[in-house]
Amino acid sequence: MKSLITAIFAVAAGLLVASTLGVAAAEAPTTPPLRTVTVEGVASVPVAQGAKAAAATAVYRQAMANAVLDGQSKAEFLAGKVGATLGSVQSVVEGGGSISCTGGEESGYVEYEGEQPDFGSGSSVSPITAAKGVAAPRAPTHKPKKKKKKTKRTTPTAKKAATGTCTLTTQVSLVDTIN
Repeated sequence: MKSLITAIFAVAAGLLVASTLGVAAAEAPTTPPLRTVTVEGVASVPVAQGAKAAAATAVYRQAMANAVLDGQSKAEFLAGKVGATLGSVQSVVEGGGSISCTGGEESGYVEYEGEQPDFGSGSSVSPITAAKGVAAPRAPTHKPKKKKKKTKRTTPTAKKAATGTCTLTTQVSLVDTIN
């Protein structure tokens, strides 16, 4: 009986010590949450209508640099409005981009005829994917021969070049700390 009473007191003492430690851990000082400001920087830069991929990518990178400057300017403005100073950048996210051209005869829109820059992974989406283990349908191995039609020969004429102005637009998200 004495050993049973001793065991009960030992368990009670252990529970008392454990609950005290739990309260002490809950009352421990915590670090305040990090204050941040999140902004979207945007920029538009002219791009040549028939730009090669390297030139279009260089224009895209310049646009991203301008978008970062725009984002930093917005972050400084917002931090100042809440009585804080801007701290260090915590994250930068590339938002992709697009190219639009204007100046067509009828609609005012001209299609961009150059090569696409590297807009990052978000811009190359394949709308059709094959299921695993399912073979794609094959094209017929032979085609029926078509009868040749006699065509009237005409003098080729040059297609009027589309004169338009193209603009590459991009966005970058920034998260900065504020003090």
